[in-house]
Amino acid sequence: MTKNMGIADRIIRTIIAVILGILILTGNISGTWGIILGTFAIILLLTSAIGWCPLYKPLGISTKRTK
Repeated sequence: MTKNMGIADRIIRTIIAVILGILILTGNISGTWGIILGTFAIILLLTSAIGWCPLYKPLGISTKRTK
């Protein structure tokens, strides 16, 4: 599993996940949408942490810079 996410992509995903987490924890988002967006936030954090997005592979996308 080679990394296919650049640093900007990882930072943006982390920021979005943190914002979603804050909105869920403060009660601004709840119910079914809270569960869906909470799961999405966890996925964003995981892919950001490992630097690999499974959706990029079949699409042939890579945001990582090559030397």
